[in-house]
Formats: sequence, C-alpha cells, structure tokens
Amino acid sequence: MSNAIRDINLAPSGEQKIEWVKRNCPLLRNLEIEFAKTKPFQGKRVALSIHLEAKTAYLCKVLAAGGAEMFITGSNPLSTQDDVAAALVKAGLNVFAWHDCTAEEYEGHIEKVLENDCNIIIDDGGDLVNMLHTKFQDKISHVIGGCEETTTGIIRLMAMEKQGELKFPMVLVNDADCKHLFDNRYGTGQSVWDGINRTTNLIVAGKQVVVAGYGWCGKGVAMRAKGLGAQVIVTEIDPVKAIEAVMDGFEVMEMKEAAKVGDFFVTVTGCNHVIDEEDFAVMKDGAILCNAGHFDIEIDMKRLDEIAMKKEEARKNIMGYQLDENRWIYVLAEGRLVNLAAGDGHPAEIMDMSFAIQALSAKYLVEHADSLKEKLISVPKEVDMDVAARKLAYLGKSIDSLTEEQEEYLNSSNIS
Repeated sequence: MSNAIRDINLAPSGEQKIEWVKRNCPLLRNLEIEFAKTKPFQGKRVALSIHLEAKTAYLCKVLAAGGAEMFITGSNPLSTQDDVAAALVKAGLNVFAWHDCTAEEYEGHIEKVLENDCNIIIDDGGDLVNMLHTKFQDKISHVIGGCEETTTGIIRLMAMEKQGELKFPMVLVNDADCKHLFDNRYGTGQSVWDGINRTTNLIVAGKQVVVAGYGWCGKGVAMRAKGLGAQVIVTEIDPVKAIEAVMDGFEVMEMKEAAKVGDFFVTVTGCNHVIDEEDFAVMKDGAILCNAGHFDIEIDMKRLDEIAMKKEEARKNIMGYQLDENRWIYVLAEGRLVNLAAGDGHPAEIMDMSFAIQALSAKYLVEHADSLKEKLISVPKEVDMDVAARKLAYLGKSIDSLTEEQEEYLNSSNIS
C-alpha cells in the first residue's frame, strides 16, 4: 500500500521525538511489552485519527506491537508533524497525513484510511465515525467498535445515538477519570500556554486573559493563566460552572463586556461563533485571539476575514487583522487548536495516561466483541482504576487501603 506523507527523509527527526516520548511514558512502555507477548489485536485492522505528533505515534506503535495493522491519519490539518508521520511509515505503519493539508486533502486522507475494512476505530473529534456513517456505510459491517478521545467527539456520538444513527459501539474514552481529570485540565492548561507563549513571545503577567468556557479544559487554561500572573475573566452559559469560576477566584462576565478589556482570548467551548463580529468591534488594539476547542469555529474567522480592512502575517502562526485606522487584532494558528497547531500538544506524562486508557479500551472492545449491546460504553471502572494505580506507582507514591473491618463498616447499613 502506498502512503501519503510529505517526505520519508524526515524520519530520523520523528524517530528522535518518538523515542523521547517513550522514555517519558511508562504506562505505554509497560503496555507495549505486555501487548508484544499477548498480541490482543492479532489479525485486527485499526483505523486511527488523532493529532499526529509523537505521543500519538507511540500509541500507534504500542497497538502495532499488539498485532494491529495500523491505518493512521491526523485529526486536524495543522497538527500533523511531517517528521513523525515519516517515522511511522519507516517503521512499517500505514500513514495518510501531512501538515497544512487542504480541506479536500484532509478528507481524502480519512477516506484512504477507511478503505481498508478496519475493525477498530480510534477517533478524535468524530471525523472517522462520521465518514463511516455517510460515505463508507458498506464498511461498517467490519467494525467491532471504536473509542472516542474528545468531548467534541462524544457530543457528536450522543447526537447520533439519540437519533438512532450510530451503528456500532463506541467507548467514551474522554469520560474516564484518568482522561478528562488530567488530560483536559492539566494537559490543556499547560499546552495552551506553551503554544501561546512560544508563538507570541509576549508576557502574560499583568494581562487580562479571557477564557471562554469553564469545563475541565477551561479550568486548566484559567488556572495556568493565573499562575502566569494574569487577571482572568471567564465567560460561560452554565450558571453552575460560572459560580465555580467565581469561587475559584475569577471574574465572570458576558463576552460582549469581556471583549472590551481582554488582552488574550482563549475559546474552549466546543460551540461555534463564541467570539463574533460584535466582539471584534469593541476589542482593544493588539488583542490576541486563539482557540483550544477541537474545531476552528469558535472564533468567527469567516466574518473576521470579511470585515478586516487589511490582513497580514505579523509573525509565524500569527495573522493580523486591521479593523479600523488604528486598531489591529491578532489570531493565532488560523483559529485552530493553538496547543497543537502552534505547539507540541499535551505533555508526554499526561498523554501516557490518556493513551493507556485508549489502548486498554480498544483491547476491551476486542475481548467483548460478541457481548457488546450498548452503543455508548463507559470506560470500565477497573480499567480507570488500574491505570491510576499504575501511574501512582510510577510516581513513587503509595496510598492506604481499607482494612476488612473498614470495608465491613462501609458496606453496613448500621453506620454510626
């Protein structure tokens, strides 16, 4: 099979990146050894669409060690790293992805993956699942089930399931405690500011940072902004989350008011047009906008293009838009995921947990292929707890356990 990558000669750089990840991902290293012995995916074809950088590449190699034939693409036109894609091809895996692909090329890469009668679908945002249900319905009979990595993808799955459209089981990886409590909060929090800082080279301390959305990702972004010395404003539509933000020490207001005072804006909502023309109109000169939600729809980029008097690249990955004679605003990474399009994504140790959940969930699907009845499946509690226990051990920490007397007490109705 022919692959679709930029340049196989970039492989040495990608191999170096993957090796660094491997050194810092003890959970995945352990699973690679275990899978190499037990071959849980022997004879299975796995289609995978996740941001194609070094952590994802190592997950692919772990699954391949378990016998899987891998068919890989990215989940965002700007997050694929060409040297990493080349390294996977050199290792014998099938890859269809390159950095800065057009919308047509991106769709074509997904099609190339899905042409291969895959049995397990590992998705990030739902593009594989969506295309299977629209353009490749004849391939669905080969599918045992799949795993979804993100909040956005789960929202799409729930909508499909509610409408009776989802044709095979999907494990909701993002909902596992060892995924969203760490990946979404600490991973997003750190990697978003890594992307912003390396791209802008501007100070955060003393600035007004507006975080749109206070889910687990928004909590992480706000927390890290505060740690960098910013004054943080949160915008929300959920009154409970807004109260959380207030009690966490942040200002809460509507976006139309926050737009007037913000220096940095980070959208993390999963919704469209969170920042729109009304907001652009009142932003201060030099305001910097970026998105940390899955799709590039949270900032209304189309309308911004239409109303700008002038547009020019201010710096790599920073596009300036002149809105009146003396006022420019700047958008990072074309409004796409700033932590991946302008950075390397989440830290390796965080993705070690998320991808361990992902690998074990795929294994669960294979082992229970004949008994899966529900279309939306939670990660089994024992998998979550196993990953947590392993991670804690690698951190060199130990915790208490209940005595028989304590277990009896907690399981008794006569508690006093």
